[in-house]
Amino acid sequence: MKLKTLEMTFSSTKEFKENILCTRGFFATKFTEYVQLHNHITDKFVYSYPTIQYKVIKNRLLILGINEGIGVLKEIFDDFDKVRLGDTEYEIIQRSMTIKNQEFGLSDKIYFYEFLTLWVPLNQENHEKFVQAKSREEQKEMLRAILTGNLLSMSKGIGYTVPDRIKCDVDVQVTKSEYKDVNFLSFYGGFMANFCIPDYMGIGKSAAMGKGTVKKIRVYRDN
Repeated sequence: MKLKTLEMTFSSTKEFKENILCTRGFFATKFTEYVQLHNHITDKFVYSYPTIQYKVIKNRLLILGINEGIGVLKEIFDDFDKVRLGDTEYEIIQRSMTIKNQEFGLSDKIYFYEFLTLWVPLNQENHEKFVQAKSREEQKEMLRAILTGNLLSMSKGIGYTVPDRIKCDVDVQVTKSEYKDVNFLSFYGGFMANFCIPDYMGIGKSAAMGKGTVKKIRVYRDN
C-alpha cells in the first residue's frame, strides 16, 4: 500500500539536545486540543500506534506525521516561533515540511534497516524470559518473534492487513537504558525483513518518543 507521511523539521540558533519527553511535553501543552500530539484522552493513555512521533536525529528535531497526524502537523506548523525544552529555549530560524507517498507493507524484496535510535522490544514479562534464555540463539529467536509482532501491530494501527508471512532476522546488540528511574534493556544495530517501512517510522515500545526509529540501508529482491 501507499502510505502518506509528513516530515516536519526545525533548525534553531542552537543544536537540539535529545530530550524527547520535553519535546512532546511542549507540543502537548501548547496544543492540548490535538490528542495525536500526546495520546491522552482526559487522564487515560491511548494505546495505539502513534500517528505523531518525536525524534532528534543528528541534532535535528524531526516530528513525523502519519495518516491523521499529517493534518494536525499542518495545523500547528506556523503557530510557534520558539520551542522550550526543559530549561532551554530554542528560537526557530528555519522550518520545513515534506509530504511523501511511500510504499508500506509486505514485499517481494528484502529490506535491510538500521536503528537510528534504540529499539525497545521487551516488556516486563518477556524481559524475564530473555534474561533467562539458555542461549544467544534462543534470545535471537525471541527478538525475531517480537519484531514480527511489532510489524503486525504497526500495520494494524495504520489500517494495513498483512497478506502473508513476515520473514525477518535481527542483528542487534543489547545495552542498558533508563527512563524515569526505571532500568530496562534496549538494542542497537539493525534487522532485515520482507517488509517495506518508510524511513523515520518507529517500531516497538515508545515509538512516539523516538525509540526504534528505522532507516533503510539497502535492499535486494528475494528470489
